[in-house]
Amino acid sequence: MFTLSGIGKQFGNGTKALEGINAEIAPGSFVALLGPSGCGKSTLLRLLAGLDTPSRGEISWGHAGRPAAGEIGYVFQDPTLLPWADAAENVYLPLRLRGVSRAEGMPRVMAALAQVGLDGFEHAKPKALSGGMRMRVSIARALVSEPALLLMDEPFGALDEFTRHKLQDDLLGLWRRTGKTVVFVTHSIYEAAYLANRIMIMTPRPGRIATILTPELPEGAGRRNSAAYHRLVAEITGDFQRIMPA
Repeated sequence: MFTLSGIGKQFGNGTKALEGINAEIAPGSFVALLGPSGCGKSTLLRLLAGLDTPSRGEISWGHAGRPAAGEIGYVFQDPTLLPWADAAENVYLPLRLRGVSRAEGMPRVMAALAQVGLDGFEHAKPKALSGGMRMRVSIARALVSEPALLLMDEPFGALDEFTRHKLQDDLLGLWRRTGKTVVFVTHSIYEAAYLANRIMIMTPRPGRIATILTPELPEGAGRRNSAAYHRLVAEITGDFQRIMPA
């Protein structure tokens, strides 16, 4: 889908966030950007979204070119929902901003809510929803435009472990059904190992890609308890021990 060639990012205060990022992302991949806090993972995600520009290097898109704004879904760390609007209105927001009528947009809104397991909650306000349900609304809002590329910035980081595991399973199922390209930022070794079919391990700032892993784990309920998963977690842990400063 895109190629990163020599990407660097330096902010106006002199802070170097990224340096020498080189990678290729194939369509339909589930890529985890894994690294310690402050290593530039979110900065790289913003570059892919077009919310910022690199100081050096180039992002080259495939034969279809850079996705239009509506073809990139972005899920933030916080659900950032409109507190006065119900779930359906929050999901409808990006369509409304693009001029899509309510008559045309609401069937898509209902379908997006159903995709994330929230059918029946379309009239619930954010204050009536749990943290996990609010994040589901945020994911539905990113999906309603039917994006080719889904960017997710530590979306499950603030959730309890039980909710986090459930949403990881749901996201994995959604990715398999839709075939979307997903780039997922996390600092959890366990989360990256469980979700991604490509893991890019980043160094402390300035962020560089130290290692790229392409794991193959079994599908189904036993994935998290499989020997392959635990070997992968151990391998990633070893990689981090090598790249982290003493």
